[in-house]
Parts: sequence; C-alpha cells; structure tokens
Amino acid sequence: RFTVNKVTTLLVEGLARVRITDFLQAKPYYRVAYEEIPETDLFDTQPELRAFAELLRDHAFDYSEQLRARREEVEIFFDKLNNWGDEALINFLAMYLDIPTTQKYELLQMPTLLERAQKILDHITLNAQTKKIKQEIQNRTRQNMEEQQREFIIHQQIKSLQEALGDEDGEASDVKRIIEAAKGKKWSKEIQEIFDREVAKLQRLNSMSPDYASQLTYLQFFVALPWGILSKDNYDLERAKRILDEDHFGLEEVKERILEYLAVLKLKKDLKSPIICLYGPPGVGKTSLGQSVARALGRKYARIALGGMHDESEIRGHRRTYVGALPGQILSALRKVGTANPVMILDEVDKMTASNVGDPAAALLEVLDPEQNVTFHDNYLDVDFDLSHVLFITTANDISTIAPPLRDRMEMIEMSGYLLEEKVAIAQNHLIPKLIKDHGVKKTQFALSDQLLETVVDDYTRESGVRKLSQQIAKLIRQQAKSIALKSKFDAELTLDDVRKRLGKPRYFREDTAHLHQVGVAIGMAWTQVGGEVLYVESSLTQGTGKLSMTGNLGDVMKESATIALQIVKSMAPELGIPHERFEKQDIHIHVPEGAIPKDGPSAGITIVTSIVSSFLQRPPKSGIAMTGEVTLRGKVLPVGGIKEKILAAKRSGIAHIILSKENLRDIDEIKELYREGMTFSYVESVSELLDIVFEPTKA
Repeated sequence: RFTVNKVTTLLVEGLARVRITDFLQAKPYYRVAYEEIPETDLFDTQPELRAFAELLRDHAFDYSEQLRARREEVEIFFDKLNNWGDEALINFLAMYLDIPTTQKYELLQMPTLLERAQKILDHITLNAQTKKIKQEIQNRTRQNMEEQQREFIIHQQIKSLQEALGDEDGEASDVKRIIEAAKGKKWSKEIQEIFDREVAKLQRLNSMSPDYASQLTYLQFFVALPWGILSKDNYDLERAKRILDEDHFGLEEVKERILEYLAVLKLKKDLKSPIICLYGPPGVGKTSLGQSVARALGRKYARIALGGMHDESEIRGHRRTYVGALPGQILSALRKVGTANPVMILDEVDKMTASNVGDPAAALLEVLDPEQNVTFHDNYLDVDFDLSHVLFITTANDISTIAPPLRDRMEMIEMSGYLLEEKVAIAQNHLIPKLIKDHGVKKTQFALSDQLLETVVDDYTRESGVRKLSQQIAKLIRQQAKSIALKSKFDAELTLDDVRKRLGKPRYFREDTAHLHQVGVAIGMAWTQVGGEVLYVESSLTQGTGKLSMTGNLGDVMKESATIALQIVKSMAPELGIPHERFEKQDIHIHVPEGAIPKDGPSAGITIVTSIVSSFLQRPPKSGIAMTGEVTLRGKVLPVGGIKEKILAAKRSGIAHIILSKENLRDIDEIKELYREGMTFSYVESVSELLDIVFEPTKA
C-alpha cells in the first residue's frame, strides 16, 4: 500500500499459480480449495529461458508506457524488481501488460515459463511497433496540416494585399467577372436560380482547391453561351439567290428550299429551323454549300465533323463529376460563333459508329428533332438549351448507313453528280479563279480552254463531283507558278501538249461502248458512292454439264440475280428457240470485268439476262444500249434506284439509249431536261419486252 499525489493504491502480489479444485463458500465471500501449479521449467537447465528473461528485464522499463498501471507505480515496482527473480518478472509482466483480460488468462494458463516469456516478448514488441507507426502517422498528419494552414495563411495575406492594391486577380474578382458577364442574359427564372446556386458554390470554395478551377471553368462556359442572342436575318430574297448562284453551279432544288425557308421566315418572323440532309457522291459541294447558305441568310457559320465519331459525349458532353469533363461539340460550336441561330453543318453523318461508350447517332436524335431540341440537354451544362433556331444542314454520301430513326427526322435532298458541261462551267467560273488566287498567279498568267478542260475531265478524272478535277487544275497552276517564279518563258494559254506534259499520260480510258456489238456482252449501269458507272456483263458457253460459274468479285445479291436470270432463260427456251439439251451439255460462265472492285445489288438482273440470251442465240445486242433493272422468277422487271447517277454515267460513255423498268418513269420525270437531253428511254415490264428491244428481229 502506498500513496502518490493523494491517491492511495493497494498492490496485491501474486505468489504462485493455483488451480481451484472446489468452491467451499460463496457468501459473504468466496472460499475455495486449490492446488498449486508449480513451474516445470528451470532456469539453470534451459539457457533459452534465461535469455528471454534477460531480454524482458532489459526492455521492461523502456516499455513501461505500454503497461496499464501509472508510471509512478511502475517505477516503484521496478525498484523491487531488481531484487526479484526471473520467474517473478515474467509473471509480473504477464499481469500488467496492456492487453485484454482474455489474453492475460491465456498467458496464465500456459504450462511453461518459456512459452509465457516468448508470448510476452511478442506482445511487447508488437505494441512498440504499433506505437511507433501511430507516432509516424500523427507526425505526418501534423506536418500536412501545418503546410495547409501555412498555405492558407499566405493565400489570405496575398488576398489582403491584392485588395489593398486594387488588384483584380483574386477569388472575389473571379466571381465579380462571372456576375458581370451574366448581367442582361435572356434566360428564365429557373436558369437564373441554377446560376446563382453555382456562383454561391464557387464563393464557398478555396481557390487552392482542385474543385475551384473546374467550377470556375463551368461558370465561364455557362455565361459565354449565346442565351437568346440571335443574329438578324437578311430577308432580301434576290440577294440570297444571287449569292447562292455565285457560289454554286446548279443545285436548284437546294437553293429553292433555302429560298422557301427564307420567305416563310420573312413573313412569320419566327420559325423553327428545318433539318436538311444533303446526300450524294463526294466532291459535289455539300459541305461548302453551308457557307453559302450562311452568307445568304446573314448568319454565322459553324461546322462539326462527325466522321469517325464513336463517343456519345462528343454530342451531349461529359458529366462534371468526371475528371477532365468537357461540353459537347454542339454547345461548344454555339459558344464559338456567339449566336443561337447559326447555320451549322454536321458533316458526314453517315460515318458515325457505335462503341462501348455509346452511340452518337442516337444522341443526335434529340439535336435533329425540331420538337425536342427546344430543350436540348447537355450533360456538362446540365441545363436545357434551345437549339430550335439553329439551321442544321447534315451531309452524307450513303444514306443507307444512317439509322432509320435519325433519317426520319431529316428532310432528304439529293445532290447528284455533274455533267461534263457542268464540270467545265464550274471549273471556269469557280475552281480556276479560286485556285489562281490561292497560288499567287494573276488572271492574265493562266488560261485553260473549255476543250482542254473536257480533256482533263475525261482523261484524268473519274468522279461525279469536281474534287479530283480541282486537284488536277491546281497541279497545272503550280507548274505555271514555277515557270513564273523562275522567270522562264511560258504561255498563259495552255495547250494540249502542256496538259500532257504536266499531268502525264491519261489515267482513264473510256471504251467506245456506243459502238460495242459483241455476242455475250451486255451493258449495264451501277450506282456507287462516287457516282454512276457503266459496267459490262460477259457470258460464254463451253461444253460441259450445265454448270453455272460466276467471277468478277460479285456479292451474294448479284450472284442470286445471275441464278434467277439463268432460270428465266431456261423457262423461256421454247419461245427463244433454244433446245433444252444445250442447258445440260454446256457450262455457262458469267463475268463482270474489273474483278478487283466489289460489286453487288439486284439492278444488273436484266443485263445478265441479256448477256445469257445473247450467248445462247449467238446474236449480239444492239449497240449503244444500256440497261438497269431487277428481275423476278416470273420475268417481271422491277424498278431500281440511283437513276440520275446512272444516266450521267451513260452520257459520259456516249450511250444514248437506256432501258428501265416502267415504274422508274416517275424518277425520269423528276430529272431536269438538261440531264436527259439527247437520250432515248425505253420502259419495260417484262423480260419479253426487254428482249424485243435489245435484239434485232430475225429475218423470216
């Protein structure tokens, strides 16, 4: 018993381990019978036990902080421990270690001093390491807190100095600039409430916080959007028509549609903008038309390239919870032009692809729907924005790859290829003046006649548009610029020799299809993404077993057309005077030249029939005739698409007579007379009518 700082402590010392054998009394206190449990190991005979005891004695005072008793009590005990033996030391530490009572009881139950000493040393070492780690964590945390407090204090001092000097670069100035920029914005009460809430959030943030920069960037984008800012439209229809005619040759349907829109806008003063899709082969002026429309309307111009886009967030933006979040390209373009009613070109809408991060074509459904884009929702802005005043013009090469729901929302306007005469006019009126200016050549230093332009178009290009033509003319002008820069002698007016020398040998040779008169060869027409093309279907017969073989890189649909064509010829054999034995004793080989180019589609059906009949009858089809149409097993001729492109291809090849399905008559009526000039059209409903036109009547 002893007293420290007026606190009396009673110490009870354990003398030996005992095991209770019987309970003799429970009240008023317990009385039991017991037997003593002697220690079995001896220090004299176990060096390992003595080593553990010495380690415990050496470290006992150092680890006194781990003991449950107060330090003063421990010091008193250690005075006595110097006189105690090793056994007493081990049992003392077992009793006072800062461990749960259950673990102390386990120590007491251990049969040997060696096991008890080893376990005690484990506890002491573990507690020491734990304490050391805790201390390191506390020191590290304290250091971080001190650094943050230091930075905060320095920042506050800088802020105070900036305010004293009138410097406007602090947090307050950021908020002030945002609020100033928001004054006069034409937005609703709901949007104003959202803006005020976001500004208040910015004010609560420390400028050293990572969230401060992202919040400031968001608010800067918020106020930079053209909320209700509309540029004034120019309603002068004559001026608009003049601008459209100056910039683009032809394209009458597109120009007429723009003038209609402008006329209605002039009368109504407010109109939801239509969604126009210009589709056709490359190089016909789909994208550049948007700039002309913007100039004609007096609006700003924006363009977004959709080709290869595979991420939905490119349209709708990222949510601000993501690191590096950005707004979608639609709102970014509006921010850039600064008005809410620009002419916006969405280029290559047919070349978007779906991926694991969403389908951008599906995201465009909201953008390109006049009923929905009034409340377009960008994930980054997280506020509805009105896109109904934007005049969207989309472009595409192949509308079959556009999702039907998206295609349904757009007004489809076809832009087909140009005639030879149109290409010459486009080159003289648009391409050459622009390229001369771009290359620093004066108007008096370069000239190209219409006849040479036709040579360039025929021998060096094969396209529906004028992109390749522009490249070839640019090559001619660069050679002229080189002569001017070297001060060499040159003629402003180019000759055929100059064209051949600068462009090389002709790249394309057009076969004289108009005078083709050969057994087993029929002329068809095909639609491709670069315009119409004339194709030949060849067939030959050899001795065999009636096998049909097809070559020329044909697709499944075209192979099926060949199979159907042969079956039709077999069914018409009696009418044609072909013995059935020939089908069993002769093999039929059908080939479509230019085998490296894939070919598919049903429109070559009547061409294949003509070729097979020609081979069996050994009579060539009439020269100067091309045809296109699908056939059925009943011998009916069905309509096909791409008629305008196919007519242009036939004209380029010198063909003047075209055979179509009778149901394609409506397509011919919609084509301008300019494209049909000098052409003869025959319309058939059945294969019998086709063969009567294609083959000369036999002499009686």
